[in-house]
Amino acid sequence: MKPLAFKPELRGHVDLPASKSISNRVLFVNALADTPCKIEHLAECDDTAAMLRAVKGETADPAPAEPVRKRKPRSGGVLAAAGMGDLFAQEEIEEPEEEIVPQIPIPSNSDIRIDIGAAGTAMRFATALLSVREGKRYILCGTERMHRRPIGVLVDALRSLGADIAYEGANGFPPLVINGRRLTGTTVELSADVSSQYISALLMLGPVLPQGLQLRLRGDIISRPYIDLTLHVMKQFGARAMWIGDSTIYVHTGGYRRAEPLHVETDWSAASYWYELLALSDDPDACLELLGLQADSVQGDSRVSNFFNMLGVRTEFTSTGAKLTKQPIKNGTFLQLDLSEQPDLAQTLVVTCAMLGVPFHFTGLQTLRIKETDRLAALQTELRKLGVTMQGRLDNELLWDGHAGEPMPVFSIDTYDDHRMAMAFAPCAMKHPGLVINNPEVVSKSYPGYWDAMRPFLR
Repeated sequence: MKPLAFKPELRGHVDLPASKSISNRVLFVNALADTPCKIEHLAECDDTAAMLRAVKGETADPAPAEPVRKRKPRSGGVLAAAGMGDLFAQEEIEEPEEEIVPQIPIPSNSDIRIDIGAAGTAMRFATALLSVREGKRYILCGTERMHRRPIGVLVDALRSLGADIAYEGANGFPPLVINGRRLTGTTVELSADVSSQYISALLMLGPVLPQGLQLRLRGDIISRPYIDLTLHVMKQFGARAMWIGDSTIYVHTGGYRRAEPLHVETDWSAASYWYELLALSDDPDACLELLGLQADSVQGDSRVSNFFNMLGVRTEFTSTGAKLTKQPIKNGTFLQLDLSEQPDLAQTLVVTCAMLGVPFHFTGLQTLRIKETDRLAALQTELRKLGVTMQGRLDNELLWDGHAGEPMPVFSIDTYDDHRMAMAFAPCAMKHPGLVINNPEVVSKSYPGYWDAMRPFLR
């Protein structure tokens, strides 16, 4: 990737992508509806493409008799990234070498093998969705990292409802062998501190179960906004679901139906990186308009506007979106936040505070250990390159006293196959011109147009 350097003035507008969180839920629910509705403004990213494969039940082609021969670029070659233009062009170009890639055979002609890639949400949602497709047998697999991300809690819960799911490899981890069948169970009990995606996957099955679903949660609930988002999408398709007290959700049977098209909201998680860019800009008159954002959004990450209000970014909602402008940061600002309900904002907030010299104490970060990478470890490693040494505590906290040392004289940011690492660190080039982001193409997981949207602001 070319070194990043921003123009001194930051003015303009940004077209944001659709929410992949909403898109994946809508695809799940719509697939179970009596008559699927038209979906407008669906997210266009790797995660949603993976969910679409699961919804369609797409499989790989049968393995060819001969291995496939690919052209593999040597070290130092050109990085080809569709739609990303010359931002990634490298100076040295070498002839590619030939690589023989062995093909993984499909276990049986009757099996449908679906490769979900690195899409964690799609893996969890697809596990639930495919379990109710009667008479179908699926092999659900993903990347090597995906095969090390636990899924046993969800599989056990689905089995308690009557699902037929086995492990192709290690117990508790993908790949999964799923024999679709009619589920007749009615009650599931889970620890409340599990991934909200497990809970959402189960809830969305509720309306198609013969007697509905009663889901009981034990302990303190994390990521509740994502659970409420799921219930909101379900209700848009006519489902009846409600909280009973603080720890039980009841979903009535009755299926899904919706006649009119559904328009997917613009993504607030994607907006967070533009909040960061404006916060780090030295332009006192910096102004960005983020098109399509709604003040009354059902997304939990819409809290980013409140969080960045403390970091020098004012938000004003207009008829077309949100207008961001600079404001002074109060002297002695110390950011102390529980991010258990907004874990996807953690990297953005940590990096922004580190670049602004704002000390912080963030809690509720336990789910970050099992994302695309161990995000807590990755943040600590990469910020040390910028002279920032954070303290981790209790496996779910990050603290920093605001004192930074000298950055490394020459460095680049590693992204660990994690889209949010790339997007959260790119704005650091406001403070460190010439910053290089390694493997920038990882943004395709959630925001393929990120680098194209940034190009007008670069030198």
